[in-house]
Amino acid sequence: MARIRRLGRPAAAILTVAVLLLTAACGGGGSDSPKAAASTGTGGPYDVSALRNELGALGTAAGRTASAGRLLGVVDDKSPWQYGIVQSFTAQAGRAPDVREYYASWGDDFDAQGNAFLWQHGRLPMLSLVPSDTSLADIAAGRDDGYVRRLAGQIASYRGPLVLSFAGEMNGPWNSWGPGHATAADFTAAWRHVHDVFRRQKVGNVIWVWSPHVVDSGTTAKLEPYYPGDAYVDWVGLIGYYGPIDGTAFSSLFTPTIKQIAAFADKPLLITETGVAESPRKEAQVRDLFQGAAAAGVIGLVWYDQRKDWPGSTQLMDWRIDTSVGSRAAFRLESARYDFGHPFGGG
Repeated sequence: MARIRRLGRPAAAILTVAVLLLTAACGGGGSDSPKAAASTGTGGPYDVSALRNELGALGTAAGRTASAGRLLGVVDDKSPWQYGIVQSFTAQAGRAPDVREYYASWGDDFDAQGNAFLWQHGRLPMLSLVPSDTSLADIAAGRDDGYVRRLAGQIASYRGPLVLSFAGEMNGPWNSWGPGHATAADFTAAWRHVHDVFRRQKVGNVIWVWSPHVVDSGTTAKLEPYYPGDAYVDWVGLIGYYGPIDGTAFSSLFTPTIKQIAAFADKPLLITETGVAESPRKEAQVRDLFQGAAAAGVIGLVWYDQRKDWPGSTQLMDWRIDTSVGSRAAFRLESARYDFGHPFGGG
């Protein structure tokens, strides 16, 4: 599902005041805690290695304990400071999200304070960076390296973990960086170039997630040519929705793509965008999603909790959890049954 938006950025002075007020209101760790260091800019560079490995093990029973389950997240197009989606998700799902995913356009600055606020209060930030107005070939050729270096420095300065998905749904022809607009070679070259710039900048707090759309009637391109390689990817992400066209069951929506990816990549799997549209089958499909995801060994899933037009049509779909009592009950029951919910702490 295409999400191409440019996010507004508050003035730095407003952000500084806001983080102090929000931290005071919501509580947080002491000044010596890792989350406090992230919000105040104190301490040394953040090394995400231990957290990445810990979370990457959540797809197996051995990697989970009674107090640490799979990740459960929420995604929308608002900035990290707009916390309403976290609050509404918490009310609907019966628990706060572990992951807060949001979108930014190529050229946008990274909001270090906003992401620090999320991390301090128990939300693992996930940035979906979309090159909507820039060609992948130009990125790969280094024509935007000034921006890439600036972005890398801003992310490193945040001193907390960030899950980063670059040019997601690269196999979707509706995107300006998808088939018909750019080649698989363009995508892999751009991904590797951005990754290499971050590496040269010694950015150690990023978990790199490669996020194709599931292969279906609208996205038929083979995925292996789009894979940048194990050395450039930490987790595999998947985007897929139970909607009016292809999404009827996990076995048909996700499983064929998971099998295709397993032939060339062995990485932890995170469903980076999903949802179930309102229909008479929604309650059953919510159950099917959690059951199927758990059986597939995912480390978590991120829910799209909004109403939005289905791409390519004017049909308004309602993906929210609580479109019915049955849907909300199924979400709460099945997410708990299959250990979706990882406590990072915070308020």
